[in-house]
This record gives sequence, structure tokens and C-alpha cells, in this order.
Amino acid sequence: MADSTRLPALNQRFVAHFGEMGSRWGINRTVGQIYALIFISERALNADEIAELLEFSRSNVSMGLKELQAWRLVRLRHLPGDRREYFEAPQDVWEIFRVLAEERRRREIEPTLSMLRSALLETPSSDAERHAQARMRQMHELIDRLMTWFDDVQKLAPETAMQLMGMGAKVTRVLEFKDRLTGRTARPPAATPKPARLANKKD
Repeated sequence: MADSTRLPALNQRFVAHFGEMGSRWGINRTVGQIYALIFISERALNADEIAELLEFSRSNVSMGLKELQAWRLVRLRHLPGDRREYFEAPQDVWEIFRVLAEERRRREIEPTLSMLRSALLETPSSDAERHAQARMRQMHELIDRLMTWFDDVQKLAPETAMQLMGMGAKVTRVLEFKDRLTGRTARPPAATPKPARLANKKD
């Protein structure tokens, strides 16, 4: 991103970082920088303001905004007496995370689950396919459980979800205690019996 005298240094670093990380998150540098600018802005911005602040072309800004709208990461606003479109990010960071997670699930995880379900319905014709199906079944069960957990978390109020995330190791200790109560604690392996010693024969 070209240096902009309109943006404070701290804001510039944040915007530049999101541009660098964008490709790792499945979006291009321009889209990442546009989102970062909107996220930290004190007010909704229009496309002309975004283009000026980031020194991007108007067409690149328009394409970036369309992609962010497709991801549901920005909202469109209209101001009284102004025909231009303004854009803002949701104020609640938990809502942003939830929307982003939902979109990634729809675009990436659900197609994988669909493929796994289809593969598991097929009748294997060789040992290699039976082994592959067994591995696919493990993957499907793990992803399916994670998605069930995700759906449950999505239903929680943001405050409750943040409290749950903050519990961390406490949840693990509760689960370990439950396992002890239900007798599911791993038992040490039984000792291997020693071979009986042969009695000395008498002459």
C-alpha cells in the first residue's frame, strides 16, 4: 500500500498487515486493506473516501467492496441527503467472527463433508479402498462433531460464548472429573505374567 498522509502511522500498520495476511485468508491484498480501513474507521466511509485514503483506483475499491459484501463483512448505509453509498463493519467483534466462520464453513467445510458422505456410501472394491474409507470415516466424524459444537456455540449469546472461551483448562478439568465418575479413566496396562519357574528334578 502506498503511504497515505491522511492515515495515522498506527492505522497504516494495521491496514498494511491485513493486506499481507489477506492472501492467507483467501482474499487478495486490496480487499484485506479495504476491510481493515473500514473496521478501524470512526464512521462509515464511501468508496471515494476509501480510494483516497488508500490511494487505490475507484474500480479496485468497488470490486473489493462487492467481495466484502459477499462475505457479509461490511454493511451498506445511506446518509440523509447523500446519494452515495457508505460502508461500515459490524461493531461487535464476536458477530464478525461468527459471520466469517459461517462463510468459511459454507465455502470450504460443507463441500468437504458432502464429498466424504458420498465416498462413504460407495462400496469399496479393494483393500486399499476399504482402508481409504476407514480414514475418511474418521475425518468425517471429527469434522461433523466440530460442526455440531460450532452450531451450539453459534446459538449462545456473545457474552456467554466469551465466558466459555475464557474457561479454557477449566473445561478440561470438568471433563476429566466426569470421566473419573463414570469409570472412563484410562487403566494402566495389566502386567505381563511371568513364566512359571520349572521345579528342579530330583535324582
